[in-house]
Amino acid sequence: MSSNHSELLYDLHDSPAFLPSLTAAFQHLLASFVGVITPTLIVTSTLGLTEYTPYLISMALFVSGLGTAIQTKRIGPVGSGLVAIQGTSFAFISALILAGNQVKANGGTPEDILALLFGLTMAGALVEVVFSLFVDKLKRIITPLTTGIVITAIGLSLINVGMTDLAGGFHAADFASTDNLAVGLGVLLVIVFLNASHNHWLRLSAIFIGMAIGATYVGFTKGLDFSGLASLSIVAIPTPFAFGISFDINLFLPIALIYLFSAIETAGDLTANSLFCKQPVSGPVYLARVKGGILGDGVNSLLAGMFNTFPNTTFGQNNGVIQLTGIASRKVGFFVAALFVLIGCFPIVGGVLQAIPKPVLGGATLVMFAMVAVGGLKLLASYALDRRSSLVTACALGMAIGVMMVPEALAELPNWLENILLSPVTSAGLTAVILDLTLPGKKGASDKSEALATTVNQLTESNASEALDDSVKTASPEVRKRTKENRSNSATSPHKAILGIKQRQVLRPALYSAKPR
Repeated sequence: MSSNHSELLYDLHDSPAFLPSLTAAFQHLLASFVGVITPTLIVTSTLGLTEYTPYLISMALFVSGLGTAIQTKRIGPVGSGLVAIQGTSFAFISALILAGNQVKANGGTPEDILALLFGLTMAGALVEVVFSLFVDKLKRIITPLTTGIVITAIGLSLINVGMTDLAGGFHAADFASTDNLAVGLGVLLVIVFLNASHNHWLRLSAIFIGMAIGATYVGFTKGLDFSGLASLSIVAIPTPFAFGISFDINLFLPIALIYLFSAIETAGDLTANSLFCKQPVSGPVYLARVKGGILGDGVNSLLAGMFNTFPNTTFGQNNGVIQLTGIASRKVGFFVAALFVLIGCFPIVGGVLQAIPKPVLGGATLVMFAMVAVGGLKLLASYALDRRSSLVTACALGMAIGVMMVPEALAELPNWLENILLSPVTSAGLTAVILDLTLPGKKGASDKSEALATTVNQLTESNASEALDDSVKTASPEVRKRTKENRSNSATSPHKAILGIKQRQVLRPALYSAKPR
């Protein structure tokens, strides 16, 4: 168990026992399950591919398991080495529907549509793979300012999904009913109060207990719907290129551009993950993680196209699970991967989880998504927000919130550009990067080094003062008296009292053992 970081029960390289690992993995699964299957549900229902929906959902879950294992294991340069859960990306939905509608307009069959979508998925993944090779050369783009903005935008955009589920889910007949709100808020409060407990097991199981209580209540009052289980096959066998593969250069550009911005989003997710896991968020170790994570996203999207599902990305919502449970161990990542593969091969398991009421899921995910946004704000707070960086932050978050609230404002743009900017994360990231690169007044490396040195000095002086105070309390009465007089004579800096030789001899261990926090 981790002893270095009080907020973590288990550190990145710790090895929790089987039961804590399984419990944490199940909470990761619940946090991401709906996110993994929802893009497939939307694309297939919009394009009239419902006959293939069960199989495509199974493949989405299967590939999420493979991708999570790759990200967690870090095979050579591929993967971040963090508990970075992989899943189907929401960012590509509009572009995929646009491409599918084009095939339908040309008289294509459902199989033709899927062949093109999977071909575009694989081709676009190569863009992300190439982009990952130059991540370490793009330090001016991936900064604490831009990544903090992207993380905040990710959290803000996910809150909309969580709140919609809490109210009953998209197109629910009883949307926003008092029963749904009561269930969702009840689950949320149970999770919050259990997570605030000092009992590690209650904290570990907060999400699971909250959702179990909510689902049980709904089961007794309204009943749970398991009618969809009868139509599911017992086993789904992953078959590469089951629908073939095709490509259209005219439909490729929007997909390729979204992959680029998805890579920036992944950088933000991995930064948040590193932050919650108490890992570096700057320097060579951090950049290597980001580079490997983006490369992992690209490789996993290649696997997604190969195994008949849509582009994959690193999920931001699971960072909230790490913060809530206090478990950052990579062992949990392998458990999550195994659960996803299991569910993917046996669709009936996914069908059972899919029967969990939306208000229950919404109550659990809302607090997790909000904590992702808080993680971004914490990263921004660690950055010196002067007038320039405040302008960048305000404009970027303004764009993100703006497109969320008024998506119709982009209606007259070309479809490919509209598809890109409709994502709040892409809008925020693009705005932040452009302004951070072009707005005058950016500090140079020497200025940043000087600012960092000043901060360290301030921390050192502060700790030295605390150590001085502690030592003075245990010193002789004569030393305490002289120290008090010297401090009162130092009007400009109370922590820089002029000590005599005798006082320095007594206090030397404290003065020279003080370390910056």
